[in-house]
Amino acid sequence: MNGSWVAGSVRARAMARRRLGAGAARSLAGMPSLDDAVDVLAASPYGHDVRPGQSLEQVQHAVAATVLWHLRVLAGWVPHGDARILRVLAGGFEVANTDDHVRALSNGTDTKPFRLGGLATAWPWISTATSLPAVREALARSAWGDPEAETPAAFHLSMRVAWADRVTAQIPGIRPWAGGAVALLMARELIVAGHRPTGAIVRTTGSMLGSGWIDARTIPALAAAVPTSARWALAGVEGPEDLWRAEVGWWARVERDGFTLLHQPVASPDSVVGAAAVMAADAWRVRAALEVAARGGSEDPRALEAFDAVA
Repeated sequence: MNGSWVAGSVRARAMARRRLGAGAARSLAGMPSLDDAVDVLAASPYGHDVRPGQSLEQVQHAVAATVLWHLRVLAGWVPHGDARILRVLAGGFEVANTDDHVRALSNGTDTKPFRLGGLATAWPWISTATSLPAVREALARSAWGDPEAETPAAFHLSMRVAWADRVTAQIPGIRPWAGGAVALLMARELIVAGHRPTGAIVRTTGSMLGSGWIDARTIPALAAAVPTSARWALAGVEGPEDLWRAEVGWWARVERDGFTLLHQPVASPDSVVGAAAVMAADAWRVRAALEVAARGGSEDPRALEAFDAVA
């Protein structure tokens, strides 16, 4: 057994313990104000980036940044050539950075990008792009591929599909996560927004969704047209109003599968992937809890009830 994987697995398990957990997240959601919640969170494992006084947007960004920091640390503990696994898993942060950069180019808003370091794929080039055509060029020259248009919507969709495709190719053991995520993405794109994907989107999704889904006009029809490795994410979804619950179910499976991977008895990449999954799921739940606290927490019973469906 490669000694580096032993070290990486041990480190991954230790990092995965540095999370809040469902019970503590529920308590956070019940705080009477965002400031109270942030004060508690700053003294938690998320204190690496969370600071008292942060706004909702700032603290949610800080929670996600803590997960990225853990991934960057883990990349230093795994065999050098296998750090690509962490780079693939960190792809969502590069997608988020690109979304923010494109938004800034479009309307002049300030952004605070996630610090990807060695886990970046194309961000060093995207970050210096001064126009949407330049963003497209940077993407086209990278593993993200050509979005085939120079609009925020094209960048948003193509990068997410490309990320799922990279996960499927390089970490095949979590193929159902990628397939389920793309099924949910296409449900929103095809059924809710009424946009019919073409070109590279259809080609890239082929390995995850097949080809028959493109003609679906309802979510049950979409579910019936995709493989079982993706269909699970749409189980029980009758209409657009059910998609938020489907997203909750997606995260629940990622966390559940993550714990299974994390506790594999043999040191391997599985434990690192599992740690990334449970940390990401915890951060997603904490971010939701902060939003409830910002609305008054225990003073807003309906918001707490909605959070209980998440937790």
